[in-house]
Amino acid sequence: MNKTSSKILAGFKYIYLVAFFALLAGFFHPLITNTSFDSVVIGVLILFVGLAGGVLLYKAATSEKKREIFLGGGFILMAISLYYIIALTGRI
Repeated sequence: MNKTSSKILAGFKYIYLVAFFALLAGFFHPLITNTSFDSVVIGVLILFVGLAGGVLLYKAATSEKKREIFLGGGFILMAISLYYIIALTGRI
């Protein structure tokens, strides 16, 4: 596979993630209720923080050298994401 098609596939992967997270964060709710998209943008950012934590946990499972750093960082990012989700729902 050449470099151009590889870059196109990598770009498509990130576009797919953003679209999936936007739908997961409730993209259609502001369209139906005629409100602001602020909560959708915040929801997408929170999901990306959780995704980064998941990637770090995966790297901890596959890495030999920096396992503790990846494990700690992954759990911290997951905890931050969970805190933001709970704060966004108004339970704090």
